[in-house]
Amino acid sequence: MDVTQEIRRFLDSKGVKYKVMYHDPTPTSEIAAKIRGTTLEQAAKALVFRSKGKFLMCVLPGNMKVELNKVRNILDEKSLSLASYEEVERITYTKPGGVAPFGNLFNIPVYMDKHLLSQDELVFNAGKQTISIMMKAKDYVESVRPIIEEFAY
Repeated sequence: MDVTQEIRRFLDSKGVKYKVMYHDPTPTSEIAAKIRGTTLEQAAKALVFRSKGKFLMCVLPGNMKVELNKVRNILDEKSLSLASYEEVERITYTKPGGVAPFGNLFNIPVYMDKHLLSQDELVFNAGKQTISIMMKAKDYVESVRPIIEEFAY
C-alpha cells in the first residue's frame, strides 16, 4: 500500500484542501517542525498502541507526550503498550516516524488529543519521513472522525 497515495485519495474523495510537502527525512517532531517551518503544536504525531491484542492510534501535538494512565482509563483497560516496530510496519505499512494520523485507513480506531483542536492547521507525516501534509484541523476532524479526548501532557 502506498500510504501517501491512499491519504491523498481519501482527502480528495472528501473534497478536502491540503498541501503536500517534500523534504529531508524527519525522524523526530522537533526536526520535522524545523524543516517544515511549522510549530511543534501544529504537528499531529501519530502513535500506535496495543491493548489486549487490538490496536489503536493516538494522535497528539508534537510537543506533548501520551499519559498512558489516561488512555487506559479512556479504554477502560489495564493493558496498554506501544506497538512494536514490526507491528507498526505491518499495520500501517509505514516505518515508525512516518506514521500518518489516519488509523481509519488501517482499520484501527483513532483517538485525538483535544489540544490539537486549538490549532487552525495540522501538519503530519504522510506515510514517509520525507513527505508531509498540511491541512485545516477542522477538515481533519470532519474527515477522519477521531474520538476526541484529553490524554497528552
